[in-house]
Amino acid sequence: MANSRARETTEAIERIYVSMRHLFYRGFFKPSGVSGDSIRSLLKIINPEIYGTMNVPNKVELDGLLYVLDRLPEGIEECAFIHLTSDEGFDKGSFEPIVPKKRRRNCYRIDEHQMNIEVLLGRSEIYDILTHLTFLYIEADKIRNIAFLIDEDGEPKRSWKIIEQVAKGEKKFSRKEKEVALIHLSSLLGRTFEETLNAYNNFGEDHNPDRLFKIIYHLGKVSFDDLKQVREREIHFSAILKERVGHHYFGEKWANHVKQVLGDNNLLNRPLHIISANMHSVKNMLFANDALKKKNTKDVDYSLYEEISNKKELRDKVLEYAISKEMIYIDDNSGSNIDVQLIDLSKVDLKNSPFANSGYKGDDVLMVFDYAFGEQAFEVMDELLRPFEYEGNVYTMNVKSVSIMGKAGILTGEKGDIMIPTSHIFEGTADNYPFENALKLEDFVDDELRAFEGSMITVLGTSLQNKDILTYFMTTSWKSIGLEMEGAHYQKAIQVASKIRKHISEDLFVMYAYYASDNPLETGSTLSSGGLGLTGVKPTYLITLRILEKILQSSTKNKTKK
Repeated sequence: MANSRARETTEAIERIYVSMRHLFYRGFFKPSGVSGDSIRSLLKIINPEIYGTMNVPNKVELDGLLYVLDRLPEGIEECAFIHLTSDEGFDKGSFEPIVPKKRRRNCYRIDEHQMNIEVLLGRSEIYDILTHLTFLYIEADKIRNIAFLIDEDGEPKRSWKIIEQVAKGEKKFSRKEKEVALIHLSSLLGRTFEETLNAYNNFGEDHNPDRLFKIIYHLGKVSFDDLKQVREREIHFSAILKERVGHHYFGEKWANHVKQVLGDNNLLNRPLHIISANMHSVKNMLFANDALKKKNTKDVDYSLYEEISNKKELRDKVLEYAISKEMIYIDDNSGSNIDVQLIDLSKVDLKNSPFANSGYKGDDVLMVFDYAFGEQAFEVMDELLRPFEYEGNVYTMNVKSVSIMGKAGILTGEKGDIMIPTSHIFEGTADNYPFENALKLEDFVDDELRAFEGSMITVLGTSLQNKDILTYFMTTSWKSIGLEMEGAHYQKAIQVASKIRKHISEDLFVMYAYYASDNPLETGSTLSSGGLGLTGVKPTYLITLRILEKILQSSTKNKTKK
């Protein structure tokens, strides 16, 4: 039965992506039309964990709603028309960019009814946005169906009128009146008063405390206008976006700029270690002790890194110090949204760092770049590893290692645990990528943290996973330990560059490690339940420590051999 359900889900995931790709090339669709209904039906079959009670018709999913709206532009619930565009110069007009809380993408409110969303990260971002919008429309129609159950006079229910008053700010409510309104809201949402009060606080902002009322009101209102054909909801894809997707437009600009900076600083021929990670852990481990005048101890001071993550003035101080020691920071403006740090290890004093006893005396360069998103990982890595023409000469990238550190969903543990992949299984395809990981399970023996080793699934989208398919990958001979979105894309680019195109040496070594941001099989531990917070500090820095140790050791060994 479980395997049958997993097969049904796998088929639905494949079909939803085929449908989305077809609609993308068609150029538009109506969420309440035949095409939109098809996508909704497929999403309901998949029933992703992250969307909680989406399939319960009389209960509005609040955690999933908060998760989705944090990744979409503020005010999108008011808009009937959503346009997905490329970077088409909207910033040159008078439009103010709207940046979602949890996604670095520029969005523009064109008028009262239209929101434009810039898509620069490729197909994965398009699928991610469409999935979130589909969930949003499912919840909006639930609200409409409950709220607009009319009385005998043909008017919306009394509770809806009260919610409308709060949402529009037509009168000042006393605390008692606000609680009465929350009771009416909880009835509409199919939630307890306590759940609704918690959601009101979670959604609320200092400048917008009644945000939950406004979101629920506008979702229901736009859905009702669609039903009555006052204003039918539509999703459009611009011609420029269709032209650029799949052609590495932004990835090529990004990679060429990075290699230009390497050339301008005489670093193109130097041994290069590429690290895809965050923008703080490598920098902090190399520079924080000196920047903050802390004495390095025998043990790594994780409490220091926790303190830095809490205090902006400390983060600024470390960054300023690192730049003074010739770390190069590339603030990306290519459209890829991937910042870069270049660190020349020959200029870094390791005496007061966790690597004081490494014996390192090399001239390697670290290139640390921010997280990619899904299929974008192939685009940026493929372009980065290509030979580069600089001042009339063609340079082959002298890559010695590639390390990927990221967040992932875990199947066999809990938030904060560490995963060491031995292969990447590409969901929905026959493309699987075994590799020799230079990081091993024994590198992560720690009393406080648990680590797991095994295959990992590279999924087409985290918002399309359910328990059946994940349990299948975990319990069958796949023995998967987790899921993420970039691993197979990175490994595909590395293998193409090293084994087929011969752009880089086959002798490079790779390191992959992830820390668990959620457990999609565990109720209350999905991504929609909230972030890791400081729980992620220890695994993040332990992985960073091991990656840097391996890089320094490999370089020291090579120098000794010579």
